[in-house]
Amino acid sequence: MTRETMQYDVVIVGGGPAGLSAACRIRQLAAANGQDISVCLVEKGSEIGAHILSGAVIEDRALAELFPDWRAMGAPLNVPVKRDEVHFLTSAHKGIRTPHWAIPKPMHNDGNYIVSLGNLCRWLSEQAEALGVEIYPGFAAADYIIENSAIQGIITGDMGVGHNGEPKDDYVPGMELRAKYTIFAEGCRGHLGKRLISEFNLDAGKDPQHYSLGIKELWDIDPTRHEEGLVLHGAGWPLTESSSVGGFFLYHTENHQVVVGLFTDLSYSNPHVSPFDEFQRLKHHPLLKHYLQGGTRVSYGARAAAKGGVNCLPKMTFPGGLIIGCDAGTLNFAKIKGTHTAMKSGIVAAEELFKVIQAGRANDEVTEFTTAFEASWAYEELHRSRNFGPAMHKFGTFLGGAFNYIDQNIFPMPFTLHDTTADYAMLKPAAECPKINYPKPDGKLSFAKLDSVFIGNVNHAEDQPCHLKLKDASIPLAVNLVKWDEPAQRYCPAGVYEIIEDDNGKRFQINSQNCVHCKTCDIKDPSQNITWVTPEGAGGPNYPNM
Repeated sequence: MTRETMQYDVVIVGGGPAGLSAACRIRQLAAANGQDISVCLVEKGSEIGAHILSGAVIEDRALAELFPDWRAMGAPLNVPVKRDEVHFLTSAHKGIRTPHWAIPKPMHNDGNYIVSLGNLCRWLSEQAEALGVEIYPGFAAADYIIENSAIQGIITGDMGVGHNGEPKDDYVPGMELRAKYTIFAEGCRGHLGKRLISEFNLDAGKDPQHYSLGIKELWDIDPTRHEEGLVLHGAGWPLTESSSVGGFFLYHTENHQVVVGLFTDLSYSNPHVSPFDEFQRLKHHPLLKHYLQGGTRVSYGARAAAKGGVNCLPKMTFPGGLIIGCDAGTLNFAKIKGTHTAMKSGIVAAEELFKVIQAGRANDEVTEFTTAFEASWAYEELHRSRNFGPAMHKFGTFLGGAFNYIDQNIFPMPFTLHDTTADYAMLKPAAECPKINYPKPDGKLSFAKLDSVFIGNVNHAEDQPCHLKLKDASIPLAVNLVKWDEPAQRYCPAGVYEIIEDDNGKRFQINSQNCVHCKTCDIKDPSQNITWVTPEGAGGPNYPNM
C-alpha cells in the first residue's frame, strides 16, 4: 500500500488542552527566535472540541503563562466562581453541608472559572492556527511509526473501509505524518498512549493507573433557580449504598445553564453497579432536584478520567516522543481538575522540544523534559496530593475524607500511600454481591441510556470495522457472564454491550454505533478482553458547550 507522506518538525496527537498548549508554545518560541518550526496537530473528532468533555472548573494559571493577555484576547472564561459548596448526601432525601473550614484546601475554588472546556479548546485552536499550526480535525491517529527503536511519527486511519475489513469504493488510505518528535496528548486512556506505555515499559515501578468514570449533562434551567457562578460538589448517596466511591458536581454557568455530573471510581467491587443509573437516581435527590426540576436536558456525555496522580504517572519520554496531559495521567484528583496541569505539561514539552530541535537533534529521547517537568509547579502540586486517591480507596469516604483533611489542611503526611490493585481486578463474583434494582427513568429528571446517547450527537459510519476489539470472542459468555454477570452491560454508559437471548441461545452484541469514546470498557473489563481503537475519523460524539 502506498501512503502519502508529509514531514514535520513536530506532530501532535490530540486537540485537547495539553496538545493545543504544546502547539501554541512551540510556535510562540519559534516566532520569538526567528525560527520556522513546523507543527501539525491531528484530532479524531469532527472538529476541535467535539470530543472534549470535562466539568469544568479550571484554574487560569497555565493559560496565563501561555497567553498573559487571555482576557483581552477573548478566551471563553466568562463565569468566575462566586460561591462554593460541598455536601455529603446521607440518604436519598437528606444531606449535610460541609463547613467551609472543613473542606480540604485543594477543593476550594476561589479565583477559578466555570467553563466549557470544549469551547476553550476551540479558542485555543484558533490561537494555534493564527500562530501557524496546521490542524487536521477528523483525522484519527491509528498507529505510530517506529523505526530503529524510536517513534518517527504516526499513520492516520484509513477512510472508506467496510465492516469486513475490505476497501469500499470511497476508500482512501491514511497518511504517514513523520516528525522529528511526536507528542501524544490523546486524553485519558489514549489507545496509542496505552501501547506506548507498554512498549517502552514507561510504568515500571509505578502503581497501576486508577480511573473514574465521569458522566455529565448540560441543562437549561428555570432562571429563578439559577445562580451564575455557584459551584456544588458532593459525595455520599447513592454510591455509598453499593460501597462505591465517587462524587457529584453541579456548576451554574452562563445563559441560565448548569452542568451536572457524577464521578464513579472504577475501583468498585460489585459487578451489578451501573454508574449511569447511579447518576440518574442522584438527580432525584432534593439538593439537585431543586435546581433541575422544570428544566430541559440539552446534552449528555461520558469520559473516563485518570485519577492515580503522581504515584501512577509513567515516565513521559521515550525515543522520538513524549506522552503528556491526561494521556499520561496529570490530573490532580484532589482538586477535581486536570486542565491546568495538562496545559502545563504541554508548555514544558514545547519548551524542551524547541531547545533540542534548535540543537539539531531528532528522534532521540528528550530526557530534559523529565527534569523540567519535575521542577514545575504542576509536578509539585501532584506530589502534594499523592495520598488523596489512595486514602479514599483504602479507608473509604468517611475515614479517607478525614485523612485527606489532615493531610491537605493541617499536617502533610511524611509518607506515601499506595494502591497497587488495578481497577478491573477489584470486581467480586456476582454471586457474592447484592443485586441493585435501579428505578425506571421518569423522563423528567432521569432518562434511558439510548435517549442520552441521542442527545450526545453520537454518530459513526455504519459500514466500518468495529472499533471495540475482543481478544477472545468466547470470553463474554463463557467467562464474564458466568462469573460477573457480564458487567459490560452496566459499566458502559452508552448501551454499547448487550446480552441478547433468542431461539438460538445467548449472544454478546456490540452496538459500536452508540460508543461515546469514554474508554470504560478498555479499563474495567475484568478479563481485560476489550481493546478500544480509533474508529474512522470524525466518528463519535459531538458535544456542544460541554
